[in-house]
Amino acid sequence: MFVEDNRVAMARRTFLGAMAAGVTGAGAQAADKLSARLPAAMVQPGGADVPYGQPSSHEAHVQRTLSTQSGFPVWRTPLQHQHGIVTPNGLHFAVHHNGVPDIAPERHALRIHGLVNKPLRFDLERLMRYPMVSRVHFLECAGNSAANALSPTALDESLGELAGEVSCAEWTGVPLSYLLHEAGLKEGAQWVVVEGADAGSHSRSLPLEALLKDALVALFQNGERLRPSQGYPMRLFMPGWEGNVNVKWLHRLEVTDRPAFTKDESGLYTQVLADGRIERFAFHMEVKSVITNPSGRQTLLEPHGFYEISGLAWSGRGRIARVEVSVDGGRSWVVAQLHAPVLDRAFTRFSLPWQWTGQSAVLMSRATDEHGKVQPLRSEWKRRYAMHSFNHYNAVQAWRVRTDGRVENVYA
Repeated sequence: MFVEDNRVAMARRTFLGAMAAGVTGAGAQAADKLSARLPAAMVQPGGADVPYGQPSSHEAHVQRTLSTQSGFPVWRTPLQHQHGIVTPNGLHFAVHHNGVPDIAPERHALRIHGLVNKPLRFDLERLMRYPMVSRVHFLECAGNSAANALSPTALDESLGELAGEVSCAEWTGVPLSYLLHEAGLKEGAQWVVVEGADAGSHSRSLPLEALLKDALVALFQNGERLRPSQGYPMRLFMPGWEGNVNVKWLHRLEVTDRPAFTKDESGLYTQVLADGRIERFAFHMEVKSVITNPSGRQTLLEPHGFYEISGLAWSGRGRIARVEVSVDGGRSWVVAQLHAPVLDRAFTRFSLPWQWTGQSAVLMSRATDEHGKVQPLRSEWKRRYAMHSFNHYNAVQAWRVRTDGRVENVYA
């Protein structure tokens, strides 16, 4: 075994200590210089997290826009900032005809009565014990894009301001068929009057057959309990149908042999055709698409450069089969790429690479669904409906890119 001489060991320790002191001094100076070049986030500990996560303060501009032109509050989704197909709960559009009620869940119940063998009452605790399903679907207000339907000139607004009354989320709840079958349906049952527990008792008459096939009593949205503005503690969800039939704050289902022709369905949501006839109970939202980028009030900063045209498409009748994009105002069309997943009655993301030459261009998208339904031009839609009609407007949205890069809403 080798034994180091004490004098040699002491000399070694003295030498190493001196070297270490020198390195430490030089290292500290180098560290000081390096830290001066680093952002504060890399040299100082960050702040504390919060119990319920929030967006970065640097994304505060990404928020819904409020409109009261219709006489009641309409909160619109900023579609131009959405990437992917799922809309965050805090950005989901909302329309409130009679305000947002504050409903204590332990005092709320859903009643099923009318043409049933056994009237039933479901409190939330009981309903939560039923098997649930989750589905990703869009939800669109019947009056979405009303400004483009009614205004004689194209308004210079953002996509969210023009068409933000549509969002897409994962909805989780109990299939309504479970509850209706448990109640037992009597002979002659064909309709269900659905009523909400808001101040206006918003109600709609819906065909029983369709509800048995598709309807949910939704309790969750994107994995968390419904928010008050989305119908907490429970709402009806009918995929692909106009937003107002998806009754929020659901508390009553009356099974009947005929529609009730309520004030909501007879007044606000009856379409008038160009020849004076009416379209009553036009529930489905038709095939539609919008280019989200570039879109209204955005600016392309680099002329003569590469850009990706990106957007969203959806149909209340099924899946999107194809989206075509035009960069010359509709004179020619190119098939865009559809991004997976392509889901039934849900947002579908599409994109197309585009080389901008710096010249004025008019960008348009046109969607086709799996049933062959094609998104119409604005002129085609206007020929079908009366001048004052605006519900279910699904015409092609056009954006003009000016030579200075600014993007604006146009009619084409």
